[in-house]
Amino acid sequence: MARNIRLGGGATMLVFLGMIYAWSIFRAPLTEIFPGWTATKISMTFTISMIFFSIAGFISGQLALKIRQKTIIRFSGFMILIGFALITFLLDPAKEQQSLYMLYIFYGFFGGGGVGLSYNAIITGVARWYPDRAGMASGVLMLGFGIGAIILGSIVNALAGLLGIMPVFLILGIIMAAILLSLSFLVKAPTPDEIEDIMRQGTGEKLQSLGDVRDYKVSEAIKTPSFWIFFSWTTSVATGGLLAANSAANIAVFFGVPAVLGLIVTVFGGVGRLVMGMIFDWIGRSKSMYLNNSIMIVGGLALALCSITGQNAFCFIGLILVGLSFGGGPTITSGGTLRFFGPKNFSANFGMASFAVLPGAIIGPLVSSKLQEMSDGSYFTTFIMLIVVAFFSIAINATLGIVSKKTGLE
Repeated sequence: MARNIRLGGGATMLVFLGMIYAWSIFRAPLTEIFPGWTATKISMTFTISMIFFSIAGFISGQLALKIRQKTIIRFSGFMILIGFALITFLLDPAKEQQSLYMLYIFYGFFGGGGVGLSYNAIITGVARWYPDRAGMASGVLMLGFGIGAIILGSIVNALAGLLGIMPVFLILGIIMAAILLSLSFLVKAPTPDEIEDIMRQGTGEKLQSLGDVRDYKVSEAIKTPSFWIFFSWTTSVATGGLLAANSAANIAVFFGVPAVLGLIVTVFGGVGRLVMGMIFDWIGRSKSMYLNNSIMIVGGLALALCSITGQNAFCFIGLILVGLSFGGGPTITSGGTLRFFGPKNFSANFGMASFAVLPGAIIGPLVSSKLQEMSDGSYFTTFIMLIVVAFFSIAINATLGIVSKKTGLE
């Protein structure tokens, strides 16, 4: 019962941290205030936030070896509050270029970095209470992170209509800081004795096999070929997903539907986190990775068909499927890291593995924006690129299976 309360509290905090993926809902109102910001310039905000999200996740994993995870979460709450408050008070339409740089710092560094600190602390602090159901636990937590974007996106849309977009940043900062401060006490990694007790209570074959996994330190994990192949797979999934997620609201508008409905990719990103987590526990790492990539391919094909035919139904199907695949990536990364490298150093290893989002955050949004500009606003080439990336992910997974068996990790 106690671990379920921790799981619920962790998921609740991640709902509010999911604002990092609601970025596309901010783009249109900010562009109205700052018309000189091009699509590429404003997309850089999301890229910077994801860069610092990844860096902060790694730092959080290292800090968790020395200080309590609830302390990390509380610090991140203040970080987010400061960043969002400064956006409200310091951005000035009369100083577009200066304001753009400040947005990069306040949303990118403070917002993305603050979310990254808490994300790692919550995932690794709570998921270790479920060595028997690592995929499910990670999925529940990341479901909260995924659906947070659509919840906050709807709130942002409503508040922006009443107050304008700038005050909304301050309101979100206050709410998020309050949630993190009030629930942070629930996050505490189990002691070795508590893990052993949980393991002893489990009788399933998968649980027993997890108990036999060697615990790798980060310095040991990164010396294995499997780590870097797995890292490459996570990068490719992030790249493919962010090709669409970064512009989800704009894609929706392009095909004639309300911008907020574009966040359907984020909603199903949350669903994908839970579903793929359960599938991971059921059919294992390799098959769940193949399934995840196949879903992205079909999603990319549906989006391409929408671009060709103009039928909105294909757009919704495509965004749903891309969201499912994009959401499944982090859950599989979490479960795979735990099963490959053991529970003892999970915080640090997961922080390192999560760095794989960094190149995806750079490549996906920038390539998407550039392709759109080169295609006079069309997203067709972006959707084709998404399909190509998904096929590349399948090849990586096949390589991972061969190498892992040869080195004894599977």
